[in-house]
Amino acid sequence: MLSKLKTVSPVILVAGIVLIIVVSAIFLIIKQFQSSNILYLGDGTAFDVKIAYTEEERVKGYGRVEVITEKDALLLAFPSDDYWKITMKDMELPIDIVWLDKDKKVVYIVKQAPFEGGAGTIYTPKVKARYVVEMKAGSVDRKKITIGRSAVFDINKDDIK
Repeated sequence: MLSKLKTVSPVILVAGIVLIIVVSAIFLIIKQFQSSNILYLGDGTAFDVKIAYTEEERVKGYGRVEVITEKDALLLAFPSDDYWKITMKDMELPIDIVWLDKDKKVVYIVKQAPFEGGAGTIYTPKVKARYVVEMKAGSVDRKKITIGRSAVFDINKDDIK
């Protein structure tokens, strides 16, 4: 019986170490996809903002999200200035969309972009932007967000892909 314990113990030890490594890796991956930060915009209100650094995260946006609170926002961070388009495909509810330039100034706004049950309406700014903020419909008016106002947020530019 003692010989069986000697052979089982290293196997259990290795399995435990592998399990810890896998769980740690999963935690780090989830944390990366749920980067959270604070965004100040409009009347100075602080939004709890998630940052979409990758193409996959930006394409998903708020698609399939069923609840957005008044404090929630999603910041889509792009690697360069362009006419970044936002589609309402897969949206479950209306949103306000705000485009910001590289200096974090509001350059274009769409209010109450309706969800269309999977249809792909596309919104395109009239000027180039670096960032796009998606938020609960009505936030632009409630928070007094206007063209020319600056946003304040921290971002790790090295993470933008």
